[in-house]
Amino acid sequence: MPLPPTLSKLLTAAGPSGYEQAPAAVFREAARAFADVTYDSVGSSVARVAGTGDGRSVAVVGHVDEIGLIVHHIDDKGFLWFTGVGGWDPVILVGQRVEIATRDGRVLGVVGKKPIHLMKDDDRKSVPQLKDLHIDIGATGGDDARARVRIGDVAVIDGEPVEYPNNRVVSRSMDNRIGCYVALEAARLVAEAGGAPGDVFAVAVTQEETTFGGARTTSYTLRPDLAVAVDVTFETAQPGLDEKELGRHEFGSGPVLTRGSTLDPRLFELLYEAGEAEGIPFTVSASARSTGTDADAFHVSRGGIPSAVVSVPLRYMHSPVEMVQLDDIENTARLIAAFARRLTGDVDFRR
Repeated sequence: MPLPPTLSKLLTAAGPSGYEQAPAAVFREAARAFADVTYDSVGSSVARVAGTGDGRSVAVVGHVDEIGLIVHHIDDKGFLWFTGVGGWDPVILVGQRVEIATRDGRVLGVVGKKPIHLMKDDDRKSVPQLKDLHIDIGATGGDDARARVRIGDVAVIDGEPVEYPNNRVVSRSMDNRIGCYVALEAARLVAEAGGAPGDVFAVAVTQEETTFGGARTTSYTLRPDLAVAVDVTFETAQPGLDEKELGRHEFGSGPVLTRGSTLDPRLFELLYEAGEAEGIPFTVSASARSTGTDADAFHVSRGGIPSAVVSVPLRYMHSPVEMVQLDDIENTARLIAAFARRLTGDVDFRR
């Protein structure tokens, strides 16, 4: 199963939280082939597949931002000092190549730190912090660096997706360009099948990794009857994870449907029934509090929007080597499309 071209374009478009213009443009271009597309001042995009009747409208939501870095100081020797946009494990950044988005285009750099040879024994055993790391762009000094990079410029890891055996792919920004791609593909499948009873909105929201800003504003203005947040979750076959805490969600087991205190129980059952009816593999996870996804914004918007979370298993989250299995992505889109096509207007979500 080759990497779908649209997903490849989404993965390689740099777009940390608040700077999502490039991946948002990819999303909109792909969506215009089958849907009506709108977007707003926060940068979120909506692709509407019109309903064929009086069914419930559903927003299928993925966040289009990724974690990144932002430059906050340029010293007189030309080194860039930064902080994280979203949650980083500093260990992962050491020795990485980065691309910085500037007003004059892309600037390449590397993340450096004090060489291990010059560190004391106690320092060697300690974990580096972001404040210990810098970006080197090969500048001859502060004036050279400041002529090329400005304070507030953002960076992402520099690297292309790599296809592995067994339908597996490694890339940065899988979290959560996968969700955007699933939303697109689910809406496309609905359009290809002739539509659903109600409107289906494929939505790429911004700023999930920082404030849920795109989900907050889109949920308020779009006013869908229902929302399905599509995100990634932990693939549990990787070493060091405890199934007693996380459940079992391995590659090839399909999407993960979440049940929890902030999620609508009827909506969960409808997704569950759609998966069973279509013979699509899936697993179930439990959430005791907030989910950490865009559903946290949708479910409390206005008078409350019944919300669900559907996730794709992923290894090595928030790293440049996030790994997924492509058939899990395909089955996630198929299940959500099947659910949308079965969603009539007489379903009562009051409780």
